[in-house]
Amino acid sequence: MNFNIRGENLTVTTSLRQYAERKISKLERYFDSEIHSDVHINLHVHNNEQVIEVTIPMQEMLLRAEEAHSDLYAAIDLVVEKLERQIRKYKTKVNRKNRQMSGTKRMAQYAFQGNTAAIMDVDDEEESSFDIVRTKRFNLKPMDAEEAILQMDMLGHNFFVFSNSETGLTNVVYKRKDGKYGLIEQES
Repeated sequence: MNFNIRGENLTVTTSLRQYAERKISKLERYFDSEIHSDVHINLHVHNNEQVIEVTIPMQEMLLRAEEAHSDLYAAIDLVVEKLERQIRKYKTKVNRKNRQMSGTKRMAQYAFQGNTAAIMDVDDEEESSFDIVRTKRFNLKPMDAEEAILQMDMLGHNFFVFSNSETGLTNVVYKRKDGKYGLIEQES
């Protein structure tokens, strides 16, 4: 792994750099071979919280996580946990796909795999399925974005789906981490 650590509005100390490199290097244990990829780490302060963003572009997937905490070392630990969950989720998906393939197809896939980093088997039953536990149906009432925000706040939800009275298309309003609101519009 080649580390590219950048700090915005803070100085990246040697101990902080070594801690981040040591923690993120532990992700290599999930792979059969060494990872030859750049690891982009961006550290910055936002609203009195230390924020870390980690991006690891790989041949078969992109690992990206962001975490904020009052302590930067704790934020590093939390972001590594997120990245580990992403790897386990990807590994589960790949293993499920391999089990569904017949023996001949599986052998052909491994023969043509080449230099890609193959995921090792790690027991992880917590993320082995994507069960839908609830289905909800409702009529979309035509309204504008401001009325949808009021409805969302009244219900205490983080998002609200509605039919835009101006365009007739389905839209979503949501509450952002900074306390402001966002609007997702359907392309026409």
